[in-house]
Amino acid sequence: MTATRPRTIALTIGDPNGIGPEIAVKAAAALAAGAGPRVVVVGDPHVIAFYCKREAPDFALREFDGERTAAVDTIHMLPAEVLPPAQFKPGQVAAAAGKATVAYVEAALRLVRSGTAEAIVGCPHNETAVNAAGIRFSGYPTLLAQLTGVAEDRVFMLLVGGGLRIIHATLHERLHNALARLTPDLIEAATRACAQALIALGIAAPRLGVLGINPHAGENGLFGDDDERITRPAVARLRAAGVQAEGPIGADVMLGRRDLDGFVAAYHDQGHIPIKLLAGRNATALSVGSGILFASVGHGSAFDIAGQGRADPEAVLRALRLVGGAAPAGRPTAEFAA
Repeated sequence: MTATRPRTIALTIGDPNGIGPEIAVKAAAALAAGAGPRVVVVGDPHVIAFYCKREAPDFALREFDGERTAAVDTIHMLPAEVLPPAQFKPGQVAAAAGKATVAYVEAALRLVRSGTAEAIVGCPHNETAVNAAGIRFSGYPTLLAQLTGVAEDRVFMLLVGGGLRIIHATLHERLHNALARLTPDLIEAATRACAQALIALGIAAPRLGVLGINPHAGENGLFGDDDERITRPAVARLRAAGVQAEGPIGADVMLGRRDLDGFVAAYHDQGHIPIKLLAGRNATALSVGSGILFASVGHGSAFDIAGQGRADPEAVLRALRLVGGAAPAGRPTAEFAA
């Protein structure tokens, strides 16, 4: 019987002046030494080499040539030469580093489109740095939508951690604008994207809960009619189409349910707060809806400790194992279930 080939994952180093390259190298070294997905680190060679020398001195650094067999003592790298060496300044927010962050994702996307890699994991970015480079950016989901030609309101963030899986109908924007943008179509699209992502990651028939927009999901109009106008019609349409969805129910009640596989949050804090409370920095952020399997971490670039050798790669390892798990249908991977 032929063994299943591990997935090849393109691991971008994120903001090169943050902790991204350090945790990318640490994670790649950890997985090269044992079982797990094949990792190709994507970024500026001089940045990757700097951290390999410090954090993985026993590993050889080799340019990736498309080979499918990984050596246990080798870190494979896809060069993306973008950041001038003079701009490599760990701990500093810089437009040049923001530009490089985006270029690394573009390089990783080419690797996936060529069929050489099956998924992408992005290390932490910095929104200020990317926008300073003149690139409109509000997170990896928006960037992925732009690079794949998918409408931005059809690529969503699905956070996984602490026993919860929560997709966000809206994300990084002023709350007033996010609430004004909510429609039955948007809630329905987010719920469908969540269902498809859970199926792809091993839950054959996901059961989803749609969180109410207002306290108590509006209490039958007592606290606003938003749920009657927006979430309830969306859920009715989803159920009619065969999607196992229920709601709206107040978030404080519904998030305690253990019979549901995932939840749909209306806005950023509604989904991020419970995940961050339970999972801390170890949450995984999946960008779903673009057709590309893309994950990132639930923490930032930590400029205060960049370049100091103190960064923990655990969240990156969780993301890599999540997208590289290839679990049998109907059974989620251990990382996905956690």
